[in-house]
Amino acid sequence: MPPPTAALSVPSSSSPSLFPLSSFSSSNNPHVSSFCPAPTTLPKFSSLSKPKTPLRNLTPLSAVSIEKETLISERPHTFLRDADGGDDGSVRSRFQRMILEAQESVCSALEAVDGAGKFKEDAWTRPGGGGGISRVLQDGAVFEKAGVNISIVYGVMPPEAYRAAKAAADDQKPGPIPFFAAGISSVLHPKNPFAPTLHFNYRYFETDAPKDAPGAPRQWWFGGGTDLTPAYIFEEDVKHFHSIQKKACDKFDPSFYPRFKKWCDDYFYIKHRGERRGLGGIFFDDLNDYDQEMLLSFATECANSVVPAYIPIIEKRKDTPFNESQKAWQQLRRGRYVEFNLVYDRGTTFGLKTGGRIESILVSLPLSARWEYDHKPEEGSEEWKLLDACINPKEWI
Repeated sequence: MPPPTAALSVPSSSSPSLFPLSSFSSSNNPHVSSFCPAPTTLPKFSSLSKPKTPLRNLTPLSAVSIEKETLISERPHTFLRDADGGDDGSVRSRFQRMILEAQESVCSALEAVDGAGKFKEDAWTRPGGGGGISRVLQDGAVFEKAGVNISIVYGVMPPEAYRAAKAAADDQKPGPIPFFAAGISSVLHPKNPFAPTLHFNYRYFETDAPKDAPGAPRQWWFGGGTDLTPAYIFEEDVKHFHSIQKKACDKFDPSFYPRFKKWCDDYFYIKHRGERRGLGGIFFDDLNDYDQEMLLSFATECANSVVPAYIPIIEKRKDTPFNESQKAWQQLRRGRYVEFNLVYDRGTTFGLKTGGRIESILVSLPLSARWEYDHKPEEGSEEWKLLDACINPKEWI
């Protein structure tokens, strides 16, 4: 039977920039120096002009961007440079504290629900400042693979990475751009096909003036989101998940949930398949048109909403009996996950183009996935219903 037909067109330019911490964790994202003035006064970014020299003749991006990380046996008190770490009230310092606390709370909740698996932790620093912590639980009782990474990054973005980092912009920034980035990123892949995959990522990004444009204003923005990718639809689960996202958004602005829900549906679009990766959630990026304190509180609220949005679903579905056919369908959907992350995800491409830590960049990929030639679920089946919802996004609440 043919797959469901699309009833919704998605603009080709609908994908905003995303920097999952996986890309952060070794050289991934955003910006630099002390935070900047009120967001309403900031100009918008624009695409960079194309390099006049073919890329094959340029210095490798990894050589221009971020220093090589050094693994350490114990995590430091802070990953911030001395110039930043002394001010506990700065946005950089408070965002670092938030992501460290979120990593701890999420990992504790996941270990508790798994019951057997424990997170392996790798920590690293860089000579010029910054570093990160990758935590991965693999082959647990409930989770096939769960990664929760945090990263603090100082570096210089070459033009290619800047284009990957910024989805839209109005001003030309020709040269390498110093940046500071901090974020948390996680992808959770359960074993049971009735238990959904979850992704969340929250980040703060600053850029300094390019070296060839001294005196240009410093830029900052927030980005992030939380989204659900099930292989099978349980409407009560999806409604619960979306209701938690809406509750977090409504505390700050009632327009946030509908706006960021659509943004999420549009961003996680697999163009070559004509379908979304999953059933959405919220997603936002380049957000600097609100008060900086408000956006910091909003990002914190969203990160704190991950556990109540996801853990009740996992507890309900982790022991549901399943057969080989249902497991195979989960693996096919995992294949879609891989396709999106490697082809379209800006965080992944940003990390690869800036010489990031590969194990952290690719931590979002599942242990196993499946591709079958010309696979089409039977019309009306549970598998077909999932595919239909990925092609035609729904309003769940």
